[in-house]
Amino acid sequence: MQTLPYGAWPSPIDAALTAAHDGHPEYVGFVGDEAWWTEPRPAEGGRRTLVRRHADGREEPVLPAPWNVRSRVIEYGGQPWGGAVVDGRQLVVFVHFADQRLYVFHPGDEPRPLTPVSAVGGGLRWAEPQVLAERGEVWCVLEEFTGEGPGDVRRVLAAVPLDGSAAEDRGAVRELTDGRHRFVTGPRLSPDGRRAAWLAWDHPRMPWDGTELIVADVRADGTLHGARTVAGGPEESVAQADWSPDGGLLYTSDRGGWWNLHRDGRPLCPREEEFGGALWKLGHRWFAPLASGLIAVVHGRGSTALGILDPESGELVDAAGPWTEFAPTLAVHGDRVLAVGASPRTSYEVVELDTATGRARVVGAAHTDAVDPAYYPEPQIRTFTGPDGRDIHAHVYPPHHPGCVAPGDRPAPYVIWAHGGPTGRFPLVLDLEIAYFTSRGIGVAEVNYGGSTGYGREYRNRLRGQWGVVDVEDCAAVALALAEEGTADRGRLAIRGGSAGGWTTAASLAGNDVYACGTIIYPVLDLTGWATGETHDFESRYLESLVGPFAEVPGRYTERSPVEHADRITAPFLLLQGLDDVICPPAQSERLLARMAGRGVPHAYIAFEGEGHGFRRADTMVRALEAELSLYTQVFGLEPSGVPALELTE
Repeated sequence: MQTLPYGAWPSPIDAALTAAHDGHPEYVGFVGDEAWWTEPRPAEGGRRTLVRRHADGREEPVLPAPWNVRSRVIEYGGQPWGGAVVDGRQLVVFVHFADQRLYVFHPGDEPRPLTPVSAVGGGLRWAEPQVLAERGEVWCVLEEFTGEGPGDVRRVLAAVPLDGSAAEDRGAVRELTDGRHRFVTGPRLSPDGRRAAWLAWDHPRMPWDGTELIVADVRADGTLHGARTVAGGPEESVAQADWSPDGGLLYTSDRGGWWNLHRDGRPLCPREEEFGGALWKLGHRWFAPLASGLIAVVHGRGSTALGILDPESGELVDAAGPWTEFAPTLAVHGDRVLAVGASPRTSYEVVELDTATGRARVVGAAHTDAVDPAYYPEPQIRTFTGPDGRDIHAHVYPPHHPGCVAPGDRPAPYVIWAHGGPTGRFPLVLDLEIAYFTSRGIGVAEVNYGGSTGYGREYRNRLRGQWGVVDVEDCAAVALALAEEGTADRGRLAIRGGSAGGWTTAASLAGNDVYACGTIIYPVLDLTGWATGETHDFESRYLESLVGPFAEVPGRYTERSPVEHADRITAPFLLLQGLDDVICPPAQSERLLARMAGRGVPHAYIAFEGEGHGFRRADTMVRALEAELSLYTQVFGLEPSGVPALELTE
């Protein structure tokens, strides 16, 4: 065992290895009896491909480069593909990222377009395609831009002909709804095909604030009529809806303070747990009804398990296995349930549960140890006390190395991580990006600050009107508590985050002296700009709940914006930005930099061409991660780590 200072421990987990394992399988589904899903390809420009699992267990990527299976609906996207067996052949439809057209193909054949291109604004975009072969259509969500502005957009349910007649003809797309709601999810058809159910909401609400569950009758000609709201409202979030095999309407609602499962208005398994979550992407699924009448569910409090619920008795039995976190994607076929699970020792992998036998097994994207697992971080689930005695949930990852210890003359340096959203949370799963730091002797603490999901609506509502206050206070409380207990070095604390986490990082650097430095990644920095047209439509009114209505409290927008308080930022920082980001545009980062110029605060700005909101290319991730480590090395006075030195300017 070597004794080396924190930050100087040699690690086999380099930035290239970390980037190669970034992302995870998503959007599982069945095509006939075959399991399919999407997978990332960081080394191929960050594209996503479709993967199928043959009956013999062989995995096969279905679409080669440059095909990129990813939707841009609401910018965060949604379910980008669907499939069925038609006339004995597999048929798959998918959204191609580059042009956002819907394509159809039989495996082995070239895809052909089903939808046209529009030159207006952001064009035509599609999500949640469902193949209805008996109608010769694909039912899905259509997002259509009507002008050049980010708010010049309408969203409807639409039916796209499978015969390709709409490939060059927008008029051949049949609209199923009238566009009276700003946002809609894809329709779910009842087993008899006579009713359709979907979710809708309108500005200024976000889907976790309040949604409406709408049911309409389906006429023989495929038109919808008699649409009516059956659940939900301004203060009730319905996160998902579907039909039971006997025609009962199932949905997750937080009317009782937690997203619980209901059937026709009756709670099935009332618990202080979440059976739903924040609908950041259309097509998230936390439950799936089985033909037997049982229901597969993803549920938990602070973390999630895969379980099978008996709706008659309310009995819930969780699948056995090493997975401690399941993503919001489920598919069922007969007695089989397809899910995506992970744990602190394994990355996300595709899991199949056979409800007839109770056996769960990995069937795709199986985790393999890229390095000796002895280098993996060992997390601690912690609850800290914040201002007013409130609980703050966090995951603490101490420095960990199988062959190194620190001298013991001072505590470890720590980086506080603030998650994005801000309505989101950190899952407790293996993340090589965390291991990149902990294996070198730098601790990490992920803070699920007030406003995070997974702990009920009351915890989520802590951030209402308090963004830039509660999140900043909670992160600081965790950092200081770690220092006071001797876990972290008070003089070597940093904070980092992306998107809303970038906001919390910048607001923290401008608002207190807790941190020696920070890493700000594709952030929100200027609330006034964000509220007046500098972001996309989906989140354009988000600040009304997070901060307050702009017309009523404009001063609050100014007071909380880091860009307005550049003079208060005295700690060194690294700013990372994608130049194609339409959610948190480069203009905000550039505005902050202009106000920092000549102030004598060491900082660095790295902008990445071709990257949007969330880095996806391997070379981008390598450069960003090495730059971040170099920042901590310089500011904390750590020994050289072997990564390129980040040049800090003043």
